[in-house]
Amino acid sequence: MSCSFLREQPVAEGARIIRRAFQISVIVERYRFSREGVIYIINLLEPHIKCSTRRSRALTTAQTVCIALRFFASGTFLYTIGDAENLVKSAVCHAIRKVYLALKQFLGVFVVFPSHLRPQVVKQNFFAIAGFPNVIDAIDCTHIPIKAPPGPNEGDFVNRKGVHSVNVQMVCDSMFHITNVEAKWPGSVHDSRIFRESHLCTLFERGDFDGILLGDRGYACRQYFMTPFPDPNPGPQTRYNAALARTRARIEMTFGQLKERFQCLKSLRVAPDRACDIIVACAILHNIATIRKERIPVVGVQPDDDLQPVHLDQPSGRAARDRIVEHHF
Repeated sequence: MSCSFLREQPVAEGARIIRRAFQISVIVERYRFSREGVIYIINLLEPHIKCSTRRSRALTTAQTVCIALRFFASGTFLYTIGDAENLVKSAVCHAIRKVYLALKQFLGVFVVFPSHLRPQVVKQNFFAIAGFPNVIDAIDCTHIPIKAPPGPNEGDFVNRKGVHSVNVQMVCDSMFHITNVEAKWPGSVHDSRIFRESHLCTLFERGDFDGILLGDRGYACRQYFMTPFPDPNPGPQTRYNAALARTRARIEMTFGQLKERFQCLKSLRVAPDRACDIIVACAILHNIATIRKERIPVVGVQPDDDLQPVHLDQPSGRAARDRIVEHHF
């Protein structure tokens, strides 16, 4: 059997299968997308990043996209990618920036609240997990580490673990699609404040959506936002908390897939504004991968983000929570 690294045509059909499998594995490992997925992204972004210069050494659209995908997937140093692609660091940086800015233009296309799916389908899928009713999405925040930014605002980015980070709010549906992303807040800002000042909160306060969000105990319980009982009694309240935790785990699993698929999110060595753009771009790419049913990365146990203080519940929230307990648990 011929070696899959040689250029000669293999004699055996088995060798062709092995070579093809090897090539597919390398492509997915390097770019986090199949060959067809990479081509889809190239075609999607080409009108926005196609180089108009006539210089003979200008990067093609395919080269630009592949450089960016390689950075998102590996999170390695720019000069390392430059060495692999025989490019200077500045060219790599420029290519990555072109791609994440182009991807941001598709935020409203691929990140849709409450979901790409019909609301009733989302609610049924969430209910099937643990019997929690009327859920349209799960919400949480996650910290993306960044390098310490210069200037007087450096301290704002230090979170409660003493790490410089951006605190990112994300929402997901039952199928791990990211349906909303807020990536603009320093690591010191509390989860509840991010939600309170988000456009999403305004929509729910106006009553634009028929359904409830699920969050952890870092948020206040509202009529449309269910959180756990701080000290549940045995019986229905305990069962409610268990069902909420199992259902809300969808957002934790989404975080795990996102960070495992795009390793750059484990530590971004860029300025905060660029970090936020990259985070949004990765969220869009995650949805493209999920919708296209690309290979799901193996997700290990995710470290918990900082435990947020318990907030007092609103009367309307407590009443809504009690009704759910009474009728379903």
